[in-house]
Amino acid sequence: MIEKLKTYGITIQNENLLNMALTHSSFSYEHNTKNYERLEYLGDAVLELITSEYFYLTTNLNEGEMTKKRANYVCEEALFIYAQDIGLENYILVGHGQEKDINATIMADVFESLLAVIYLENGLDITKKFVLDLIVPYIKENRQFKFDYKSLFQEMVQTDQKSLTYVVVKEEGPAHKKRFEVELQIDGMIYGKGVGNSKKEAEQNAAKDAYLKASR
Repeated sequence: MIEKLKTYGITIQNENLLNMALTHSSFSYEHNTKNYERLEYLGDAVLELITSEYFYLTTNLNEGEMTKKRANYVCEEALFIYAQDIGLENYILVGHGQEKDINATIMADVFESLLAVIYLENGLDITKKFVLDLIVPYIKENRQFKFDYKSLFQEMVQTDQKSLTYVVVKEEGPAHKKRFEVELQIDGMIYGKGVGNSKKEAEQNAAKDAYLKASR
């Protein structure tokens, strides 16, 4: 049992289901067990429902504004913080060689998987209370979770006198639906890759790729 869940009034009786939610594919491959991927799918849907309802009931925002608002609080960076809040990193099962690489993506995925277990075990009302108790304080302080990875990575390498550039290596699609592939290069070496519907988005994703790799 994840100790901090008790402070939210959450109990989970099905230990096998909980263990599955905490099991990364690297561990399941080594031990021939099930991993969290199916639960993550369900947890993602539950989280979207709860946050969508919250913004619908508590704001007068239009559809586009609600979508943008919700995206900030269900993005990978946000889920990573929520997972840290409940000490989830101490319970995740990963394979050999992965122990030092429990990154933001894994933490976010496991958080969604855990939500699925809470939902299956306790129902929607209790799951909703848990999610809102965790997230609403961040909403009220207008916390912005979307990171500027270009700035973060630039700060990370600023002590090194290197030439950092973003190179568009592929551009395809019609004018109204472009797709860009970008490489982040330092002195000609590729440190990260990203795709996006704009050069700016692709550059951010390339910087994110580089930053997360460098943070491991």
